[in-house]
Amino acid sequence: MKAGALAAGLLMAASPAGAQVVSYSVEGDAIPHSLTGAAGDAARGAALMGDRNKSLCVLCHSGVDAPAHMQGTLAPTLADVGARLSEGQIRLRIVDMKALDPASIMPTYYGPAGGARIAEAWRGKPILSADEIEDLVAYLSTLRG
Repeated sequence: MKAGALAAGLLMAASPAGAQVVSYSVEGDAIPHSLTGAAGDAARGAALMGDRNKSLCVLCHSGVDAPAHMQGTLAPTLADVGARLSEGQIRLRIVDMKALDPASIMPTYYGPAGGARIAEAWRGKPILSADEIEDLVAYLSTLRG
């Protein structure tokens, strides 16, 4: 999908009761509406951001509330991401950065993962839940440099 295109995405998200279809729309370079219909929790997002085993964000990014020696340098700093991008733009970048840059090494966090570089156990499954995505959006929106 090219930036600027209007598209709709459907994905299967795992839930305790089984698979649930969750839809979202991409408008330009953003997903303008919350995936859950509610705002996330910035404190939970900050904790998730620093969790090197769950979100993996600090493996590549710096500029977040985590010890400096645990922050990566492969990707842009997130120190001022809330000043540079809207919530919708942040959301799309977490959900599926490959929609904006197919060559990106950032994983698709909330979509059916697939491709040669995805372990078989993770194919077709989201890495993060819709609630976790919204928590990250809430936290990252507070980072203003």
